[in-house]
Amino acid sequence: MILEPRFACDQAVRVIRNLRNDGTYPGQPTGALLVRRGSVGYVGHIGVFLQDQIIYRVHFLEAGNRIVGCRETELISADAPWIPNRFERGDRVTARLGLAVGGTVVGAAGAVGEVIAVIREPETATHYHVLFGDRVLRVPESALDGVRPLDGSD
Repeated sequence: MILEPRFACDQAVRVIRNLRNDGTYPGQPTGALLVRRGSVGYVGHIGVFLQDQIIYRVHFLEAGNRIVGCRETELISADAPWIPNRFERGDRVTARLGLAVGGTVVGAAGAVGEVIAVIREPETATHYHVLFGDRVLRVPESALDGVRPLDGSD
């Protein structure tokens, strides 16, 4: 099996998901956010892992000048269409309007929920899986607002 890289050395690429330390990045605790989704970096080297995955060494200048290994599935070309998302997993959000399933309102406007997943599709608005009480709903970004901190700061 011959692997053909999709990206070339020195090519600008964008990471499509948050990159966290899996325990192999020195000086950071496991699980620490290394590079935020949407960041642009430059391919410095192309390698292979377990003989079936292409790994790119990507230099992210604006993300603390970090060099991170990325799988091909985590990258798109930097000039590909990209719509940034406002919320991340774990963020608390409020419903801007009543949320309905099959015409039945299951979430009132102003209801507070927690983002449990970010759903991205190329060239479309971002949706989220949001936990409202004991129910998970897929909600478009336009139907959500952030929750202001209790101390009034932003």
